[in-house]
Amino acid sequence: MELYNLRNAIKKNITLAIIILLLVLGNIFFAVTYFLKAQEVAKLQKQVTTQQINAKTASFLNLFIQKVLKTDKEVAFEDRLKLENAIRDINDPELLQKWEEFTGGTNEVQIQQGVKDLLEALAKKLVY
Repeated sequence: MELYNLRNAIKKNITLAIIILLLVLGNIFFAVTYFLKAQEVAKLQKQVTTQQINAKTASFLNLFIQKVLKTDKEVAFEDRLKLENAIRDINDPELLQKWEEFTGGTNEVQIQQGVKDLLEALAKKLVY
């Protein structure tokens, strides 16, 4: 009888050990899967952020071309305000600095150089 109880106890212990091992392996599997998915989500979030910045940059560039480069008259106050808001919406210190250099120009040469620098900075910010 004692031998029978010992066998049952060993069988129960082996079964319990197998169940615990399977649970631990399952947890490891799900943890690895979770971390891989978390990395993928972070990568996708970075791509979305880049695309949003590209869209804002392209939108500003289009507005700048329409309201500044393609006009022969002085830029209206409302258009300057739209341009200012659009460049600030990009939230890039370098672009903002180039914008301020452009708008702070006091003579024709400074303004033309400001336009060139601003367009160059915008082109560099567009990421494919």
